Amino acid sequence: MAEPPIPLGRRRRAVPPPRWILLGMLLTVLACVLLVNAYANASFTPDHQHSNRGQRDVPTSIVTGGPIISANSEQVRSYRLPDRTIALTFDDGPDPVWTPEVLRVLDHHQVKGTFFVLGAQAARHPDVARDLVGRGHELGVHTFTHPDLAELSGWRRDLEYAQTQLALAAVTGVRTSLVRFPYSSHADAIDNEDWPVLTAAGDLGYLTVLNDTDSQDWALPGVDKIVENATPNGTSGAITLWHDAGGDRAQTVAALDRFIPMMKERGYRFVTATEGVNLAFTAAGVDHRVDSGAAAAAGDRWRGRMLVWAVRGADHVLNAFGILFVVVGVLTLGRTVVLFLLAGRHARRRRAKDWTWGPPVTAPVSVIVPAYNEKEGIAAAVRSLAGGDHPGGIEVLVVDDGSTDGTADIVDALRLPNVRVVRKPNGGKPSALNTGVALARHDLIVMVDGDTVFEPDAVRRLVQPFADPQVGAVAGNVKVGNRRSLIAKWQHIEYVIGFNLDRRLYETLRCMPTVPGAIGAFRRQALRYAGGMTDDTLAEDTDITIALGRAGWKVVYEETARAWTEAPTSIGQLWKQRYRWSYGTMQAMWKHRRSVFDRGASGRFTRRCLFFLSLFGVLLPLFAPVIDLLALYGLFFLDRTATAVAWLVMLGVQLVTAVVAFRLDREKLGVLWVLPLQQFVYRQLMYLVMIQAVVTALTGGRLGWQKLRRTGLEPAASRTAG
Repeated sequence: MAEPPIPLGRRRRAVPPPRWILLGMLLTVLACVLLVNAYANASFTPDHQHSNRGQRDVPTSIVTGGPIISANSEQVRSYRLPDRTIALTFDDGPDPVWTPEVLRVLDHHQVKGTFFVLGAQAARHPDVARDLVGRGHELGVHTFTHPDLAELSGWRRDLEYAQTQLALAAVTGVRTSLVRFPYSSHADAIDNEDWPVLTAAGDLGYLTVLNDTDSQDWALPGVDKIVENATPNGTSGAITLWHDAGGDRAQTVAALDRFIPMMKERGYRFVTATEGVNLAFTAAGVDHRVDSGAAAAAGDRWRGRMLVWAVRGADHVLNAFGILFVVVGVLTLGRTVVLFLLAGRHARRRRAKDWTWGPPVTAPVSVIVPAYNEKEGIAAAVRSLAGGDHPGGIEVLVVDDGSTDGTADIVDALRLPNVRVVRKPNGGKPSALNTGVALARHDLIVMVDGDTVFEPDAVRRLVQPFADPQVGAVAGNVKVGNRRSLIAKWQHIEYVIGFNLDRRLYETLRCMPTVPGAIGAFRRQALRYAGGMTDDTLAEDTDITIALGRAGWKVVYEETARAWTEAPTSIGQLWKQRYRWSYGTMQAMWKHRRSVFDRGASGRFTRRCLFFLSLFGVLLPLFAPVIDLLALYGLFFLDRTATAVAWLVMLGVQLVTAVVAFRLDREKLGVLWVLPLQQFVYRQLMYLVMIQAVVTALTGGRLGWQKLRRTGLEPAASRTAG
């Protein structure tokens, strides 16, 4: 039931409305981080489908020329290395595992190589890139994300070059004038779509380096075949292509260790690509020299650092998400297994033929109904309570807490002999409950929300656990009465799975955190011992339940005591209700936090209770969005099949849990057809509610009660809804 405003002098500070701006900013930043990661992983890069599309536009001198191409809008020339000269070039690195292995072989044979690096890889592995330069090897641009440049627009191609240069500037302090396009080959393979890309790069000042021999080490053909592929014909000079990243490069390392001394024995010298270019220029009579690794400008270094931080930060976030995904998955599966074992055992024990709480409880019962503007449902609620079949008699005490809609007059007009109405100034729900307890005539007390309809035997069944003198409170079985709308069906599923199944678990572990306000029973002695209801939190039911557990009282769940409540029928109303519940629960946890250090029953109960509440009531809902975020990310940027299978497995686990919970609660399974839809809307809403409640708690706000709109339930209709 919604609590009324607190009179002046006792009014709670109202928290600002949900911080949509803060939440929106958080989601926007998160989306940007994931997009950066997707970009760095080449998820926006078109698939390589390049095939030869004619060479009419390509100059014959290029097609028949060498692998070193200087082409722009003013001139077109190509060059070859001199005889018995080899340049070892490596693509796709740097790699933290295989690049150092390649360097080990090169250093052993005192040979320098040229590494055409990917900007994203250089950003991710800056130490390896710095080591390349520090050992005297040279770098070239192999783009930032390894796209087929012929498939990209001009600005995207320029961006690929520029971002790679920025990454190199940040991590090595140098820039390069060498470029090699992904998926490039020999000069005779340049076609009409490659040529504009090549000349555009030349206009930017780049010298294109292709290859004479391709080791094809990426195909893992074996060491002998790699050496054969890389060996030039006769005494020809050659730019040879190798790879230091992109998979297992053990064959590459072994082939290099054989290829280098073999070619030295044949009289070959090894040079870097820049040295080979300058030798080619000299042989062609060109008065020009290419510098290897010019110093990068200070501005490029700063901009490069920002780019590197963005890439590495995005990687760290996604890695953290991956860890959280595993943690959430393990917690979800672990919780499911524990629920199956303990909740199932609880149900079997209760349904055993010889099960009994003890002698039948026939003591009279006082039912307290705190009411504030409950005109829509109060008559049905009171009739259902007054007509209960408890043999000891039922006293219904309606505490009208300053209603302005005639709630008290409606109850008076019923003229039921066992119903009393108490009118009091508005003071809040805890105040109304405490007033009812003080005026109640009996020691067994049932507390009910003003919008809840009881089944005829609910009160009788609810108080039977008091046959055990250690039981201080009993939680009943709350059902959603208005199940016709989709959102109400989702809540019905949640009540059966998330509330009733959990209560079986919590009773078994002796750590019940909440006796629901809709249907709960208490011993007067236990309430007095715990200090009664307080307005310290917005979840007075959780607050008093934890207090009872700390005091050593047993709190149990009676599944056969059923009451029907009216669930919110709009997203806005549901948000208000769950926002208050989540925030109030965290308030109660914070209030009782110090008792985890208590000795005896208080400490044992609090440690168990707060552990499970923190783990499954706060952390799991807070981090559960990771599963959906990664599922969405995976559908767009990762393996769609694997992502879909993982999501379906999680849905299957939830479906199995739902079937078990519905069987234990003796509910019809037909409504579970909406469970998959629930994963796309309702679950996300509950995530946002929890995030908003945590933000409110961390920013120090206090949330006031919100009155929910009600239409009322009828007893017969509520019992047959479904």
